[in-house]
Amino acid sequence: MDERMQRQIDFILTVDKEKEIFRQTYLADGSRRENDAEHAWHIALMAVLLHEYASKEVDVLKVMTMLLIHDVVEVEAGDTYAYDYEAQKTVKEREQKAADHLFGLLPPDQEQYLRGLWDEFEAYETPESCFAHVLDNFQPFLLNAFSEGKSWKEHGASDANIRRRNPKTAKTAPAIWALMEDMIRKNVERGLLQHEETPTTKH
Repeated sequence: MDERMQRQIDFILTVDKEKEIFRQTYLADGSRRENDAEHAWHIALMAVLLHEYASKEVDVLKVMTMLLIHDVVEVEAGDTYAYDYEAQKTVKEREQKAADHLFGLLPPDQEQYLRGLWDEFEAYETPESCFAHVLDNFQPFLLNAFSEGKSWKEHGASDANIRRRNPKTAKTAPAIWALMEDMIRKNVERGLLQHEETPTTKH
């Protein structure tokens, strides 16, 4: 094969390791933890189904592509738990280094395109990146709620942790945030999610 295809195949085989990166979130039936590749597929599908709830029109293909590649850096940087605020202090440095290497495997035009989408997602400013963040947060929230709060209970997660992680969700997708708020309240009442006035770190 020529150099271009070789670089594309190298990237494809490298990011196959996403299937080996297991997250803290369980499947909806609580049987096991999901991996990064399953998470990315799930939220890309959610982008197709739920984009009508975005407060601003979004380019669905762009959101899907952003979501499919947003966690590839965890192949080298590892998964960092969303509510582990100490570990979060170093995550940007670790993930930037991984992004430099991983996207650098690709031909220059594809490196520029995918790295640009990854950087846009990280910046969390455009309509597409804000909606992608909504889905990236909503999917594990749903899985937690329907697995009887299994991961929430393991880590002592709280309503305050969820609200801290979703600073733009109410503005970006009001209907989704309204559903989340209702589910937060019900899960606190059921004892599946702790109540805190101020979010504290979880490991």
